[in-house]
Amino acid sequence: MPSSNTSWNHHALTMTNTPTTGLAPPKVYLAPMQGVMDHHLRALVTRLGGVDGCVTEFIRVTDQRLPTRVFHRYCPELADGARTASGVPVKVQLLGSNPWALAVNAQKAAALGASAIDLNFGCPAKTVNNSAGGAKLLSQPELMYQIVLAVRQRLPQHVPLSAKIRLGYEDRSRYLEAAEAAAAGGADELVVHARSKADGYRPPAYWRYIDEIQAALSIPVVANGEVWSVADWQRCREQSSVNQVMLGRGMLAKPDLALAIKRHAAQTAHQDMTWRQACQLLLDYHLITRDAYPRKFLGNRVKQWLSYLQLQFCEAGDFLQCIKRSRDDDFICHQFEQQLNQPYQENLRANSLPSQ
Repeated sequence: MPSSNTSWNHHALTMTNTPTTGLAPPKVYLAPMQGVMDHHLRALVTRLGGVDGCVTEFIRVTDQRLPTRVFHRYCPELADGARTASGVPVKVQLLGSNPWALAVNAQKAAALGASAIDLNFGCPAKTVNNSAGGAKLLSQPELMYQIVLAVRQRLPQHVPLSAKIRLGYEDRSRYLEAAEAAAAGGADELVVHARSKADGYRPPAYWRYIDEIQAALSIPVVANGEVWSVADWQRCREQSSVNQVMLGRGMLAKPDLALAIKRHAAQTAHQDMTWRQACQLLLDYHLITRDAYPRKFLGNRVKQWLSYLQLQFCEAGDFLQCIKRSRDDDFICHQFEQQLNQPYQENLRANSLPSQ
């Protein structure tokens, strides 16, 4: 990588490399999917097992201190020690471009009980990028450094700070600069979505870049992107040389993926979730969320999840077609009853998941 004159660069290059041995048990984290992974879904997915930590949907920070209610809306787990009902830790994620505002809001989140803070430098949404947030900051490593530094200096030392990045904004040419900026600013951990903003969510994920990032930094690096199966996780680990992974869409398609990875790594047997089990989980989600949103949006979250589950289960696609135009709770619940009570052969759609 060409040398840089930015104020953070010389700090980054003096870091001591800590090789990844791959011998430790893997760590598996749940990704902060905006508009999808709310506290209800975090609670349901983490109760299945295998997840070591979660991150909230991003809290947008502009130029002021946010009211307490905003933090509790995005992270109700703050009232329970910043953990899900099954005891899995939850980080509070902030997104913005104002170092002072991000720092004081991170400080407030910690005062409210957040046990860890995450900074979003990876969101590819146009509305976010047009406001100089998310992945847009990857093209400004000096500002990234100033943000991380400001937040780290405001946070109590015992509160870990992580950053989530992509491999770049318009292309993948500055991935090391962004990673080094976050680390030099004081991030304790780095999550790398192995695609650029321009790549979007199109496969493949470029896991090999993560290997170079980990080799350059002394902090732990977490791989993210395009892990839909245990086999994908194995390839990701081989190419990235890191033993920590963050799962997003793969967990929505296969809710027991984290547990399957953990059991595979431990060389213990794992029986894949059946459609009946997935459908029961989906019904639980419907029952706890139907009163949380306006009636005109009834069932939208269930339908959204079904759009991922159909990648794994044929029945999910049929179920989605049946209820997708309905806003009637009685009808939707009746269809759940039909799915759970009718005799059928479990029909896992083999080889249908996106792969490398």
